[in-house]
Order: sequence, then structure tokens, then C-alpha cells
Amino acid sequence: MKKIFLLGLLLLTSACQTTAPTATSSPLPTITPPPPTPIPFTSTPAPTSTPSPSPTPLPRYFTTKFDVSLAGWVILQAGSEAAPNVNAESGKLQLRMDIPYTWLYALYGAHDYDNVRVDTQFVNNALTPVSIGLICRYSEAKGWFEYNISTDGTYNVLYGKWLANGIVEYLPITFGSSKEIQPSGSVQQIGLTCSDTTLLLYIDNQLIRQVNVSRYELSEGKVGIAIASYENVPVVTAFDWVKIEAP
Repeated sequence: MKKIFLLGLLLLTSACQTTAPTATSSPLPTITPPPPTPIPFTSTPAPTSTPSPSPTPLPRYFTTKFDVSLAGWVILQAGSEAAPNVNAESGKLQLRMDIPYTWLYALYGAHDYDNVRVDTQFVNNALTPVSIGLICRYSEAKGWFEYNISTDGTYNVLYGKWLANGIVEYLPITFGSSKEIQPSGSVQQIGLTCSDTTLLLYIDNQLIRQVNVSRYELSEGKVGIAIASYENVPVVTAFDWVKIEAP
């Protein structure tokens, strides 16, 4: 069964729904209110209630340092039935996995994006080989793009798609190696731009590759971060911040 976990006051969006019901509207009768009744100036007006403030819309573009509310973020997991260990404290989002070959995603479910750039800064604290990545154009029905770097100095771009509850198929789009990738324990930044039919891959703000993804026909979706464990555990990765902005 695919595990879905919510952080804080999370917004449930299409990123974590298997089906989306079609809303139907029924016409309502038009009501004409009566004219107001004049109040003599010598009388005391009846108290009026103060309406509750409307919920503040969640931002579309922002930088979060994980020291405020995590509203809008959704946790998804594949490869394990165990509940993931997720903590947001001291301005960091810490994701821990104790089971090999597990994939953990933190998606920002408040908005869908077509062209967008996502960046993050992180440290792999457990000194265990791990894959850390960024996601764009996530759709539960159609799939998503995933850019990962590994602490062994390699990187890849994958097309991921759910096959069943908790089971994901990953198709490799491209892979390579880069001397810019730091070993475990080092502070590292990665960035991903989804621009029309091209993905731009960044390490520490340096563009390392452009990838054509026109054949996959993914036009929009959620964005987020990802980590994956290999045969060795535990994996403990702390994210300092995530930035979502127009490309």
C-alpha cells in the first residue's frame, strides 16, 4: 500500500489522490434581501460579529528554511511499508531511512507548475551512500521527472511512474558523473529547471547538462525533493532550504 504522510497543516492535492471526483453544481434560487430598517439615532445599534479571516493562500514561489509551518508539503514513500522518520526542527528538514532500497519524496502539493526552477541545499549526515534529488512535473497519473546525484560522484535523470500502490517504475533518461559532486558530510546544492521540453541540471549553481525530454509529454505538475537508500542504511539527510522560483 502506498504510504502517504502529512506534515503540519497540509494541503491535500491531486499529488496524493488516486482519483479526483468531478464536482457538480446545482443552481440555487436567487434571494432578494429586504431593505434595511432605519435605526433612530437615539438607539444603540446591535453588535455585529467580526467575520473570520479567510485562509492565507499558500505561496507559489518562495524559499523555505523549514523553521515555519510546513503547510502544503506531502510525504510519499515507495519500497517500504514502514513509516518514514521525518523531522522539521532547527530550521532543517531531516529525512531518515533505516530500510534498504526505499524512496522517499517530499512534494509541495499546493500548486502545479509548468516551467519552474527548484533548488535545495543539503548534507548527508549518516555517511552512508545515498541518492538525493529534485522533482518537477509530478503527476500521480502521468509520472514525473527526477534529477538525482549520488555520493559516489554520479548523477542521473529518471522518468518515474507509479505502477501500483508503493511500486514505482523508473526509466533512465540520462546519466553521468561530475567532479562537482561532494562526498557524504559535505554541504551541497543542486538545482533543476524544467523549461518547456528541456531539463537543466545544476550543481552548486553551475549548469552541468541540458536534457531533452520532449518524448515524455509531461507539461505540468508538482515539485519536490527526494532521497533514496541503497543496500546500506541508515540514511540521514538534512535539507537546509528549498527554493521554488520562475525559471
